[in-house]
Amino acid sequence: MHQRRGERGPGGTTKQPVFHGRDLITIVTVFRGGRGRTAGRAVRRLILGWFRAINAGFGFAIAKALAEAGARISVATWPPALGIFKTMLERGKLDASLALRGGGKLGFARIYPLDAEYDQLDDVPAELRDSRRYRDLGDFTIGGLAAAVAADGGVDIVVHSLANGAEVKKPLLETSRKGYLGAVSASAYSMVSMVRHLGPVVPRGGAFVSLTYMASQRVVPGYGGGMSSAKAALESDTRVLAYEAGRAWGHRVNVISAGPYASRAASAIGFIGQMIEYAKNNSPLTEAITAEEVGATAAFLCSPLASGITGSTVYIDKGYHAMGVAVDRPTLT
Repeated sequence: MHQRRGERGPGGTTKQPVFHGRDLITIVTVFRGGRGRTAGRAVRRLILGWFRAINAGFGFAIAKALAEAGARISVATWPPALGIFKTMLERGKLDASLALRGGGKLGFARIYPLDAEYDQLDDVPAELRDSRRYRDLGDFTIGGLAAAVAADGGVDIVVHSLANGAEVKKPLLETSRKGYLGAVSASAYSMVSMVRHLGPVVPRGGAFVSLTYMASQRVVPGYGGGMSSAKAALESDTRVLAYEAGRAWGHRVNVISAGPYASRAASAIGFIGQMIEYAKNNSPLTEAITAEEVGATAAFLCSPLASGITGSTVYIDKGYHAMGVAVDRPTLT
């Protein structure tokens, strides 16, 4: 990756643009009707990100961090939301959210449709494929996205921040088989499929990053519907993918475990505020995490600075994961 020292960054500030001259593709997830769907060359990267509110999730924060480091961004989004997203951009409704530090605005070079629940068109039910919002979009599957990205010159980095569990509010004992498998499919297997299809498109030495949560390792009552299992699968898959993609293409694969954060998606669980306060009171660093911290870490993991890191779960939680007891309890004072 070529760097130009002292060049002006996207925000007009003088910086060392780690990703200068390469392309980034941002893939965004939109939620409608209780179902999470995804659609989706500055380091050519791919972010699968939460996108119910463009300025609320980690995926968008990562896109901005990469843009500030010199990346050119494209975006992919769930097909039914594609028109709404384009209209909001054209009318300037997202300008405040697109602002970069130091000035300037995040722009999108391309906008791709993607439904990450499907790997190829043959997997898509005819009723959905022929519906009004899908039929004119071509191949909106992960395989179709990979083909489109390859035609546009490929990508260097994939950042997957996609997750969805239709029954996330249900305890595990009340979760249906369909809901459980759907959560694992959308939240974990989508990463496997992205590496499988985009691995050959990414030049040797590329990087894949995804997002997980500590419920993969600890019990978090209320984080149900199979989502804790999906995150555990994602972390396990990260280690296996690091080996397989490393041997096959020389790529790195890591996952970021972020602490509780009040994105719109997380807020849907219903008790995110209490989770943030509890984590803050019981962490070595007694403060809440920020989306910018997650974005900066992802940008690092995507950069040559992290060329020796793969197969790792990197915690951005103010040290909460290291604690064994709740220190804000009266019994410990």
